[in-house]
Amino acid sequence: MKVATWNVNGIRARSSQVVHWIDREEPDVICLQEIKAGPEQVPEPVATIAGYHAHFHGSGGYSGVALLLRDKTFGDRPAFSHPPFDHEHRIVVAEVGSLVFASVYVPNGGKDFPAKMQFLRELEAWAGVVQRERKHLVLCGDFNVARTFADVHPVLRKPMVGQLPEERELIEKLLSHGLVDVGRQVEPDNDRLFTWWAPWRNMRERNIGWRLDYIAASRALVDETVVCKHYRDVGSSDHGPVIAHLRDTPREP
Repeated sequence: MKVATWNVNGIRARSSQVVHWIDREEPDVICLQEIKAGPEQVPEPVATIAGYHAHFHGSGGYSGVALLLRDKTFGDRPAFSHPPFDHEHRIVVAEVGSLVFASVYVPNGGKDFPAKMQFLRELEAWAGVVQRERKHLVLCGDFNVARTFADVHPVLRKPMVGQLPEERELIEKLLSHGLVDVGRQVEPDNDRLFTWWAPWRNMRERNIGWRLDYIAASRALVDETVVCKHYRDVGSSDHGPVIAHLRDTPREP
C-alpha cells in the first residue's frame, strides 16, 4: 500500500503539479494539507481526478486538508468524517474495514500556541481511541513539530515554537498509541531528513530545513520491507512530499 502526504501550500496555485505528481506516483492513499481552498474552489483537474475517491475539506485561503483513496485499491467510496476537535479545516478521516486514514494539518502555533497544544492533546487522545477500538491508524500530514533535535538543521536549532519540549512530548504520546514514525524508522541516523525549508537564502537548495511532515502508521502495517522516501525536488511548495510503502493488510498480533 503506497501512502503519500504533501503540504501543497495552496492547491489552486499548484494544481498542475499535484496532478502530475499523482499521475506519476499513483499512490493508494493521498493526504494533502494547506490546500487553502473550499471544495468548490479546487481546480477541476484535481477535483475530479480519475481513479480516486476524493474529499476536500477547506474554506477560503487558509488551512484546509484533503484525503484521496484509490478506488482500485479500496473499492466503493468510504464515508469521510471529521473528529469533534477539528477546527479551521485541519483533519479529514476515512475508514476502510479496520484501517483508519487521516490527513492532518496541525496549527503552527506561532500566533496561538495554546490552541496548537490543545489540538495536539485532542489528536493524541483520538489516536488512543482508535487503538482501543483495535483499528489500524495511518496518520499523515504536517505535524508542525520537529520530533527531535535531529529533525532540525543544526544552524536552526533553538528554543522556539515547533521545537519545544512540551510539543515533542505530545508527539511521543501520539506515537505511543501503536504508531511508527515511518520516515525515522527507515532512516534512523539521517540528520538531514527534512521536509520544510524557509523560502529564502536558498535554504531548500542547501537542505537547511526542518522535518515537519510525517507518515505515522500502525505498527501492524510496518514490517521489514517498509520503504519511505522524502522528496526535496518535487513542486514549488515550501514543503516536500513524503511517500511510504506499507503492508496491504495488518499483521496478526
